[in-house]
Amino acid sequence: MPGVVPKFESGPVTYEVAEPVVGGQLIEGRSAGLVGVAVANSTRVLGVATTDGRPFNETDTYGTTTYGATVMDMSVPDQYVAVGVGYYPVTYATDAALGDRLTAAANGQVAVGGTGPTVGFCAEPNGATTGSVALARILV
Repeated sequence: MPGVVPKFESGPVTYEVAEPVVGGQLIEGRSAGLVGVAVANSTRVLGVATTDGRPFNETDTYGTTTYGATVMDMSVPDQYVAVGVGYYPVTYATDAALGDRLTAAANGQVAVGGTGPTVGFCAEPNGATTGSVALARILV
């Protein structure tokens, strides 16, 4: 092979979601090329969702006015989310000090001391408390 051209040189990669996702949650790979919210100690974490998303359901976007006219609601979240690595605000399931190694926790959160692989480290200068949204460096 004479050379390989990267598919993406920088920025997050976009995936279709299998379930509702909220920006800031850890995302893991699922079957059929879909992604979902990472579970505790996940070994398939891809990064952090940068936007909200939910699976597409065409019937959710249509409604009717009081006069019976059909309307289309385009305000529903997209069925795709961009998943990035780097410095992101995430929700902590445990207390963490600056530099503590993080693993995936339930509901797409991060925790110190899980049994799964390290997904990053706490980058919040004053550390993070349980339930807080604080800075993390996601490395996966």
